[in-house]
Amino acid sequence: MKRVSLRLSVRTRLSQLLLLVFTVIIIAPIPQGVTTTALAASRDPVRAKQGMVASTSQIASQVGVDVMKRGGNAVDAAIAVAFALAVTYPEAGNIGGSGFMMIRLKDGRTTAIDYRLMAPRAATRNIYLDKDGNLIKGDGSSTVGYRASGVPGTVRGMELALSKYGSGKLSWAELIEPARRLAANGFPLGYRLARSLRNPWYRDYLSRYPETRRIFLRDGNFYDEGEIFRQTDLAATFARLQRGGPDEFYKGETARLIVEDMKRHNGLITMEDLRGYVAKEREPLRGTYRGYEVIALPPPSSGGAVLIEMLNILEGYDMGKLDWASSDRYHLMTEAMRRAFADRAEYMGDPDFVKVPVAGLIDKTYAARLRSTIKLDQASSSKEVRAGRPAGYESQETTHFTVVDAEGNAVANTYSLNEAFGSGVVVKGTGIVMNDQMDDFAAKPGSPNLYGLIQGERNAVAPHKRPLSANTPTIVLRRDGSLWFTIGTPGGPTAINTVFTVITNVVDYGMNIQQAIDAPRIHHQWLPDKLSYEPYGLSGDTQRSLAVLGHKLTAKPRYFGDAQGIMIEEKSGVRLGATDPRNSDGLAVGY
Repeated sequence: MKRVSLRLSVRTRLSQLLLLVFTVIIIAPIPQGVTTTALAASRDPVRAKQGMVASTSQIASQVGVDVMKRGGNAVDAAIAVAFALAVTYPEAGNIGGSGFMMIRLKDGRTTAIDYRLMAPRAATRNIYLDKDGNLIKGDGSSTVGYRASGVPGTVRGMELALSKYGSGKLSWAELIEPARRLAANGFPLGYRLARSLRNPWYRDYLSRYPETRRIFLRDGNFYDEGEIFRQTDLAATFARLQRGGPDEFYKGETARLIVEDMKRHNGLITMEDLRGYVAKEREPLRGTYRGYEVIALPPPSSGGAVLIEMLNILEGYDMGKLDWASSDRYHLMTEAMRRAFADRAEYMGDPDFVKVPVAGLIDKTYAARLRSTIKLDQASSSKEVRAGRPAGYESQETTHFTVVDAEGNAVANTYSLNEAFGSGVVVKGTGIVMNDQMDDFAAKPGSPNLYGLIQGERNAVAPHKRPLSANTPTIVLRRDGSLWFTIGTPGGPTAINTVFTVITNVVDYGMNIQQAIDAPRIHHQWLPDKLSYEPYGLSGDTQRSLAVLGHKLTAKPRYFGDAQGIMIEEKSGVRLGATDPRNSDGLAVGY
């Protein structure tokens, strides 16, 4: 049975806002290049003069703001937010998963912290295939249960970020304390999570394992909206991390509890795997779009290279002359998506294991060659579009948050368990929800994964390897080199296209960060050859025009992503915080 997204529990506020916004978009005639009329129903960004945090949880955002008020910088605040989200947003916030943190300091230095999971030593190429070479279903697969989890990287990632880029004013234990307190004392359960835990699919999924059932389903005595939700085992884990530092997770009592539970259930992770995990610092990718610098993630995330490749293709067209909601615009965006995702399938993998021709993929000359294959009056066929030949040729349930402090330091962080509540496993005695990110490998190269993505040999399973990701935390600079905005989102492969859309909304159509996030989104990932759109996202006329061009349209019952962004107002320097109405439990928080 296909997993039902948590976004089926979109709140009334979301539905009302998007229906109003999209209704205005659909029925109002808009002069080309003008956006203010179309998005008049979009709420204003949250304004703050000093610091801002935008996350999917208002409680976690407030934790970050409190850290900055106590003298911490954006990195300190991001670490505290990451731990807090493990409590308040347990379907994706985590210490049992992994992700990436983009950092831009006030002096212009930038870096990417790669704390992506690593495959356990026992994870060999065919581990998720049966004796006939077919993908295993259910327990024992790459998506469900103990064998679906790779070695978590979140704790090591936060350690690396703090040791190199923290302010030095707040300790590791102090940054964990808000999360420990939230887990111990509890917080009022929001409508979204309370309703989701009653969803029949999730009720069944979370009932598979005793600890998960006890904590999140209360053994059938379901939580109500507004009820205090406490996680005492998780609070105890945070307390151990405060006392023992990051090593406690990888070498101490918490590590012992993880390994023992893995042994009991035929899991893959061993003590040797935990002790061997390493977070890495990588050089961000840099591109430009119409003169604005775009700083994005390098592999093993595919997000940055695919994003810059699409922007390079689109840069050859005068998008400002096309109506922002027109079939002409969506046609060109779709064709750029199609070609970049074909390259993703062919070339992307862990750069520590395979050579990824990133420089060629993000080269503007290469983009011009791809652009020359696009017809303005006809859709391409994905059967005919194949990966190109760049110079040097030889994976939904995530959460993003972003922080900007008073000095101008910025963090864009995307981390994940993969699908909601990851593998469905809570490690006994820890409260830790474990990831199912092993599915981000190509369990069977050439076969689609959980998101329908086709992935190649470069992303095949191997011990100690990091799986390919679609995370796309991104920082955009003004032409004078100053910080303009940061943006990121969950959504599996849709994350790349959401960030792509937001950037073009801002650059080509002059939207502010909240308008750019609120606006409708489309998605194409090469295969399957389908152009997906959100509820109320395309007018009937636009759909018909795209169909005439040959696009195969499919309406999705869910919204794409949950973007969070911060923009710096040019003249005043005010921070403008924006959260996505699609799936956020509150507004951005600033001071």
